[in-house]
Amino acid sequence: MFEIKQFFRLLFYSIIFWSIAFCCFILIRYFARHQEQVKTENLSEVVTASQYLIFGIILGIMAALVYSIVEYIFDTFLSKKLYLGIILLIKSFIYLIFLIFSLTFIAALAEAYINVDFPNHRGWWITNKIFWLITAYFIMCSVMFSLFRIANNKFGKGVILNMLLGRYRKPREVERILMFVDLKSSTSIAEELGHLNYSRFIQDCFYYLNRVVGKYGAEIYQYVGDEAVLTWKLNKGLKNLNCINLFFEYDKKLKKNQKYFRKKYGLLPQFKAGVHSGRIIITEVGTIKKELAYHGDVINTTSRIQEQCNDYNESLLISEELFAQLSLTKNFKTVALGNEVLEGKTESLKLFAIHKV
Repeated sequence: MFEIKQFFRLLFYSIIFWSIAFCCFILIRYFARHQEQVKTENLSEVVTASQYLIFGIILGIMAALVYSIVEYIFDTFLSKKLYLGIILLIKSFIYLIFLIFSLTFIAALAEAYINVDFPNHRGWWITNKIFWLITAYFIMCSVMFSLFRIANNKFGKGVILNMLLGRYRKPREVERILMFVDLKSSTSIAEELGHLNYSRFIQDCFYYLNRVVGKYGAEIYQYVGDEAVLTWKLNKGLKNLNCINLFFEYDKKLKKNQKYFRKKYGLLPQFKAGVHSGRIIITEVGTIKKELAYHGDVINTTSRIQEQCNDYNESLLISEELFAQLSLTKNFKTVALGNEVLEGKTESLKLFAIHKV
């Protein structure tokens, strides 16, 4: 269900983007030639820009539909199986075929609608300069849209816009829920698999983590070796117990694919997690390889909570501060572990273990 929602979200933004992109192309070309005079049944008749724009919208919707389907299929099913160069070649071929058929269709539609003679005979596109101009424009827009999606995925939804507006240039204090997710028995697994297979193993583990983060409104702050740091805005993390459900959904995903892991690596990965909430500082750091950095005691505390999973032989621990804000349902069982003085701390912190019933 979530993947269907992802597709329709991509389709929605694609329709907006491609409709605007093709309408801009039509307007630039139209006004660059001043008010374009074309051959019609009435030679004195002038075709207005608005008459052309409807074809820009139609072409934008068609491009958005094809683009969304292609990108969704490759991102969901093929990105892990094919090399990037092969993916780019296949996509380029698909988009070229799409442009040939779509522009031929638009030309025929324009002839019927505004009685304008456009080239649409067989093979017209091979020597037509406008076709190759539109193709170059499509490639440029496609790259721009893809870069925006990549940046949005890297920094989190809406963050790239805030960075462009300079909102994180100065340190800002925000309320966040943090989760540190770490592989159990990582040292022994690394020794067993060797460095190369271990890296592939971690890649596969985090691939399935990426499949669930969006469903539960989380953002991935960073990967550190075999550990991932996830974050939520407070209301998003508390809503529907997202900050708890994500961990158990991830565990379920790994178990669902245990046949793959056992066949390829001879073991099933298990993860542990610590969850905490509080106020942190977010700011931009660096000029080369600029990124958002999180600072604050909450980060260190969350990391220490995750480390306590080994001592208590638990998979998910949360702080009392966060526990007090959650409205746990009967699907979860809570175990109070008492007060714990975490490493590097002077004050004790009460911890709770969460189990899925």
